[in-house]
Amino acid sequence: MQKKGSKLKVVNQAIKNAKDSLNRKLYESQNNRGLFDAVASKFNLEVNINLIEVYDNSHIQGTNSTGALIAYGDEGFIKKRYRKFNIKIKKNEQDDYGMMREVLSRRFKRAIQEKDNYLTFPDLVIVDGGKGQYSIAKETLNELGLHDLPIVAIAKGKLRNSGNETFFHNGKEFKFTKNDPTLFFLQRIRDEAHRFAISAHRAKRKKGISKSLLDQIEGIGSIRKRALLNHFGSARAVESASLDEIKSVEGVEAKVAKKIYNFFHE
Repeated sequence: MQKKGSKLKVVNQAIKNAKDSLNRKLYESQNNRGLFDAVASKFNLEVNINLIEVYDNSHIQGTNSTGALIAYGDEGFIKKRYRKFNIKIKKNEQDDYGMMREVLSRRFKRAIQEKDNYLTFPDLVIVDGGKGQYSIAKETLNELGLHDLPIVAIAKGKLRNSGNETFFHNGKEFKFTKNDPTLFFLQRIRDEAHRFAISAHRAKRKKGISKSLLDQIEGIGSIRKRALLNHFGSARAVESASLDEIKSVEGVEAKVAKKIYNFFHE
């Protein structure tokens, strides 16, 4: 009887959790509807917003340049729509405008070419940056025939402090009062884009460090490098491994293992 009672308790708790989750989603959805309407009203947008995409780029002195896209809809952040873009055009790696042009061009050109098989179009595009980034984004979308897709750029103040952002849309500048919930919302989705861009950049940089360390060991081919990275996870882990641990990697003979070990320890 006790067992039956315990099972019933678990089932009831699961039902309660499901209801709470549903109520929370409904509440957030209603709140988001109000925020979407407030954004449309603030920037005089003649669209019904259900989906926003935010773009940000990350690089350090032009290295490991990465573009990022995050999406926000009725029920919050949509992780399955997140995308990262490794910058392919060399001259864009140190050019913030060039990076934005490449990312937007690749994202929307593909959507046009693979209609219904790629990400659907958002109702609003937000880019991190000022008037210059707005102009580049607008120009890029216009070139693709997407004249009616609204764009808003969000720039921090001179002191880079949150709360003093200036927004650009359609040749006009916009400001919010510091306690405006719509401002908090826009900051929140901008910050998520920034976080995702930074994490994508760090992952790329870490991968680059791992590769470059092993590339410096003379006579270690791509198959052995792959075996080492698969076994240890990173070049840093290879560096801290013992000689016996390196010898245990499949395809790495004792002589080669000694060469690898000596490279990191001599």
